[in-house]
Amino acid sequence: MTTLIRLFPLWAIALSAIAYFNPGPFTELKLIIIPLLATIMFSMGLTLRLNDFKRALAMPKLIVSGLFLQYTVMPLSALVIARLLQLDPALSIGMILVGSCPGGTASNVITYLARGNVALSISLTSLSTLLAIVLTPVITLLIADAAIAVPAAKMLTSILYMVILPVTIGLALNHFFSKQVARISPALPLLAVLGIVVIIAIITALNVDQPAPLGVTILLAVILHNATGLFFGYSASRMLGYSTTECRTLAIEVGMQNSGLAVALALKHFSAAAALPGAIFSIWHNISGSVLAYFWSKNTQH
Repeated sequence: MTTLIRLFPLWAIALSAIAYFNPGPFTELKLIIIPLLATIMFSMGLTLRLNDFKRALAMPKLIVSGLFLQYTVMPLSALVIARLLQLDPALSIGMILVGSCPGGTASNVITYLARGNVALSISLTSLSTLLAIVLTPVITLLIADAAIAVPAAKMLTSILYMVILPVTIGLALNHFFSKQVARISPALPLLAVLGIVVIIAIITALNVDQPAPLGVTILLAVILHNATGLFFGYSASRMLGYSTTECRTLAIEVGMQNSGLAVALALKHFSAAAALPGAIFSIWHNISGSVLAYFWSKNTQH
């Protein structure tokens, strides 16, 4: 099962290729994207415990640093990159949405593989997800082009029922029925991977008519965005005097976004084109994160 999860980018590329050449069946699945995301967030909630949040209170400086970097570096760099590459409004809002979303659940796995601080990673992912209720729509509203109508209030409501509600239900079930949840917990990461793979394939099918050069431009934008987050996450935490373990963790948390949420918000409130950066980011940040984890795991320096 671990191998299946690690090969996530390959499954995503393979199913997306099928969707590209045979988009019909996948475009009909557009309406299941939000339920799929809610299922993924529910599975995340099942892996969390109240102690994960208590642990965060024991390292407030690290938590505040990570959250500050998450919600400043990623949205602002998305805006800069979109303008530098002269992306159209739909793709620009897609980039900004990715940058304004919380950390992705895959970051916890990558942090573990990279020998980072897993407790810190889980705490940051959990808290950034809670903060996303307000920060994701507000930041998107503040930095998006004035010509783009951003329904911040509706986005807030969407995040509540797509993310916060399923995570809370999962957390409650894990708290009150931990023994039963423990039996299915090994399958939860694979469930999340399958959900994201299907979401990416649907977005690919919905964007089949986009010209090929545009796809290359978006890929470049996503690579630059992810690299910016990883670089500033690591270098800023190093400047603050944190150990290598914490620097790796903050780099991964800042650089890896909940792009599934960005995709769902883009489709619900904007367009299929706006969901494209999130879909590509889902594949790319897992590739870059896995490569980093491989090299960092070989270096045990603290």
